[in-house]
Amino acid sequence: MEPEKSIEYEHIPAEQFRFVQENEKIHDTELKTKARGFFADAMIRFGKNKSSVIATVILALLIVFSILSPIISPYSIYDQDQIYINYPPYIPSIADSGMGILDGAKTYYGQNDAQMLFWRGIAEETGKDPVLGIVRTYETEVIQRGQKVKRKTYDIELNAYYAYGMRSMNFTYEQFDALQKWQNETGIQVIYPYVESKDIADKNDPNIWYQLNEKGQAATDENGNLIPVYSTNEAEAGRPYNSLRIASDPGNYIYSFAKAGSVQCRVLYYNYYIYLNGHEPSYLMGTNAVGQDIFCGIGVGARFSILFAIFVSAINLTIGAVYGALQGYYGGWVDMLLDRISDVLSGVPFVVVTTLFQLHLAKKVGVVGSFLFAFVLTGWIGMAALTRRQFYRFKGQEFILAARTLGASDRRLMFKHIFPNAIGSIITSCALVIPGVISSETSMTYLGIVDLSDFAGTTIGTLLAQGNAAVTTAPHAVLYPSIFLGLLMICFNLFGNGLRDAFNPTTRGVDD
Repeated sequence: MEPEKSIEYEHIPAEQFRFVQENEKIHDTELKTKARGFFADAMIRFGKNKSSVIATVILALLIVFSILSPIISPYSIYDQDQIYINYPPYIPSIADSGMGILDGAKTYYGQNDAQMLFWRGIAEETGKDPVLGIVRTYETEVIQRGQKVKRKTYDIELNAYYAYGMRSMNFTYEQFDALQKWQNETGIQVIYPYVESKDIADKNDPNIWYQLNEKGQAATDENGNLIPVYSTNEAEAGRPYNSLRIASDPGNYIYSFAKAGSVQCRVLYYNYYIYLNGHEPSYLMGTNAVGQDIFCGIGVGARFSILFAIFVSAINLTIGAVYGALQGYYGGWVDMLLDRISDVLSGVPFVVVTTLFQLHLAKKVGVVGSFLFAFVLTGWIGMAALTRRQFYRFKGQEFILAARTLGASDRRLMFKHIFPNAIGSIITSCALVIPGVISSETSMTYLGIVDLSDFAGTTIGTLLAQGNAAVTTAPHAVLYPSIFLGLLMICFNLFGNGLRDAFNPTTRGVDD
């Protein structure tokens, strides 16, 4: 056996050796970055989701709209004009600019020459020409008295507010005198000369102030002008008239007709509206079937829907979170018993519950209270099931076992350790419950099962139901509430999806 060879080490000269930290204190250096909490980290991840951020901005704008629109609108939800029903959007200042928008335009099809004279008659008498333009002209041939005759028909756009023209109205003497006084103060003509029905072939149309031919159509003189037939019969005159007169009045036209204790006269409704309201008709989104301002109505309805949905979601979140936590944490017979209860309740149809509550419970707690109970009766079940799943997922994790070993109570384990880890899914579910509640509330009011008009003034569902009845003649009445509701649903869902990803604890600290 050979002896081991000794290893010779090369010695480092002392002058080449020095201590690296000879006169320095060795310690951990301070962290250069600040600690980032769970919510701060979640918000950073949420900000990276562009679709959710855009949806949040739009959602915020919709909420601001619901707050401000009833304030900005010149009308309240209880202002209902009985003449301007399902009328299109109209803003006088914009209409007068000739931009072609918000001009109260409504299309009339198949207008013949006689009908065009009718619109001309309104324009000549009132100075407000309802015809905005001719969309299309048709020329057809018809056989009349054995000869071919060419006839023209027109598709035209009318200012619906001007096109209404005159209205026959009865006033007390005091009302008639007050209206004359207002005319004198403002210089706005409201009362127009009276026309006796016998002079217009007993036609019951206050817009006819001119002579008619044997066919009941407007007659013209040799220059093509309409021939006025205003009454000059002093014996039929009502209250003395000492106010504005139309330009063509020679001074003897009668402006009212005597009735029993009152007078009847022809009134230009557009100007009478100014007399009643202090301003011209101004409807940014038009009016609905009861003469309400849709712009104001959407805001009022959205206010109620959003607040009601948030309140319902908060109640269901509380009940469902506690119920599901008990199920998931204890398991066994507790889980089985509570699960059977929720199974029974989940089998009850929501429409049936809502209907029964409205028929019976509403008499005791009110319409809104019974509607709230209908949502709460079964609305928490989905939240409870989600919370139960999350507790089953986390209660066997090592950090829970460690906390239990250190003596943590059941309450602390449930709400200090497990629940915060499940908060992402729960918050997401809560955010998605809100549009579900709004959708259900809208459906119930749309179908007429629940009537919240007395409490809220109106709702989105009520507006949709009113607009649906006139969808072909007044599409704006259903269009604007539908757009608002659709945006609200989409944005809430995208917002909820963004929260789900942001509050997912498995992605904490992970950069995309």
